Amino acid sequence: MSYSSLEACLLDLEKTGQLLRIREEVDPYLEMAAIHLRIHQQGGPAILFEKVKGTKFRCASNIFGTLERSKFIFRDRIKIVQDLIEIKNNPIKAVKSPLRNFKTGIASLQAFPMQNPVSKPVLFEEIKISDLPLIHHWKMDGGAFVTLPQVYTEDVDQPGIMKSNVGMYRIQLTGNAYHTDQEIGLHYQLHRGIGIHQTKSNKKGIPLKVSCFVGGPPAHTVAAVMPLPEGISELSFAGVLGGRRFRYSYEDGFCVSTDADFVITGEVFADVLKPEGPFGDHLGYYSLTHPFPVLKVHKVYARKNAIWPFTVVGRPPQEDTSFGALIHEMTGKALQHEIPGLKEIHAVDAAGVHPLLLSIGSERYTPYLQTTQPAEILTIANHILGTGQLSLAKFLFITADETNHLHCHDIPSYMQFILERIDWKRDIHFHTQTTIDTLDYSGNSINRGSKVVFAAYGQKIRSLCSEVPACLQLYKTKHVLPGIMALQIEAFTDYNAAQDELQLLSNQLLLSKVELSQTPLIIICDDAEFVAATLNNYLWVTFTRCNPSHDIYGVDSFTEHKHWGCRGPLLIDARIKPHHAPQMLKDEKTEARVDTILKGLGF
Repeated sequence: MSYSSLEACLLDLEKTGQLLRIREEVDPYLEMAAIHLRIHQQGGPAILFEKVKGTKFRCASNIFGTLERSKFIFRDRIKIVQDLIEIKNNPIKAVKSPLRNFKTGIASLQAFPMQNPVSKPVLFEEIKISDLPLIHHWKMDGGAFVTLPQVYTEDVDQPGIMKSNVGMYRIQLTGNAYHTDQEIGLHYQLHRGIGIHQTKSNKKGIPLKVSCFVGGPPAHTVAAVMPLPEGISELSFAGVLGGRRFRYSYEDGFCVSTDADFVITGEVFADVLKPEGPFGDHLGYYSLTHPFPVLKVHKVYARKNAIWPFTVVGRPPQEDTSFGALIHEMTGKALQHEIPGLKEIHAVDAAGVHPLLLSIGSERYTPYLQTTQPAEILTIANHILGTGQLSLAKFLFITADETNHLHCHDIPSYMQFILERIDWKRDIHFHTQTTIDTLDYSGNSINRGSKVVFAAYGQKIRSLCSEVPACLQLYKTKHVLPGIMALQIEAFTDYNAAQDELQLLSNQLLLSKVELSQTPLIIICDDAEFVAATLNNYLWVTFTRCNPSHDIYGVDSFTEHKHWGCRGPLLIDARIKPHHAPQMLKDEKTEARVDTILKGLGF
């Protein structure tokens, strides 16, 4: 199905009962976000808010709320994208089957953007930032944000649309020290193409021209989050996925998506920074206020009857989970072609994506020997940590399985496989004083922290306990998964105290090392019952609240030739630290109002 606009997509969803219209006036301050979260949690339909307080524009959310709906939107195009990726990875296949790939070849012509000087729907009217739907998602947010932007920039050394970058970078419309209607915040993180473009502009002493597209055909939104190799245009991908060439024009020297619902143009000047945030983000905590580039607004455009799309992020899984699932559906094994020996990889959404990466590799280095320890998987691990946004991984688990029965997405089985084999004396590999995800506040400062690789391979060296060992029943301990316990102690105060506390605990547990031989992993936490209640709770608490170099301890630990290990259970201190960002909590008054609205709609 090819959509020429966002509204065309929503009308198509409505035909099959996948759209909910809310005609009652709703408040963009907290209320719309709360409605979205409630309906998304129930696996509900896309939402069209027809009357939004403070603006004449309609709003839509939960468009990509389920993988099934995302696949429905692109039902005629996913196979074509898959075929194009397969041809790129295996061009001989296309040569051997030219007729079979003829349709794919024709579809690839839609990859070429089309300059559109005649029909410019998005230029229907010029408006101001304050005319837009100013949606405030969480109570502590610093203002209103754009959550589904397509931020377009060009390479000043190679100008033009084919060398452009489009990314989904957070845009703050109001609040803080921004001058209303004149300035907005531009938040982008590590390993983003826009950073390369701004660096080049800064060196030439000229401002970076930026266009922010909002809405338009849904393929444009997906293209903005698609992890494409550097040099491949997101707009080419948008054309192929959407079955319609990306249409654009230039106004006052700025690129304009003529199919978008809204376009904001402006310039970013070197060294002009202002506080951006806080913002309730996809790790389930607020990203705090930090200096980020400022976009000096040039003009704001809207098409006739424009619709403002948005999403709400928070503790995962949320709507952005469907983006990841859709990308995985389309790309298949593309990453495995890029990293030799890699069989599977899974960025765990419940842990906030970047904090936890599970992978399966190969062990082929010494087939003439009975390999009993990691070798090739360590090479693969280093390749993973040097590849694009995978380099932001904080915990990387990797193993090899010649039977091909193990899968990364079956997390309990995967964890059991690893813990049955891992040797804490040998298989822990730290990377200290390095970069981590901008949104991860477990480190010692923004973007700074550590990583750890857990590489396990070989025969089982232990069976795993399925209940709390007697020696741990002296503490507030809960069984989480086979071999994993959650142990609750007093709240964290500072790292000096934590080292003393964990050393004392390690000494106590050392007396029961034999009894703990089937308990290789203990999570130190604030609330053992919460951690053990669900798999997602364990993943979220453990891997978002830990800085590996600072928060990993071990029973009977040692350092030998710069290598750290332990002979007893590994201890991960996943308590909340004073420097951590606060959790996102719902507003009770807003929730009560939403109860009334949704009850009238049958939810």
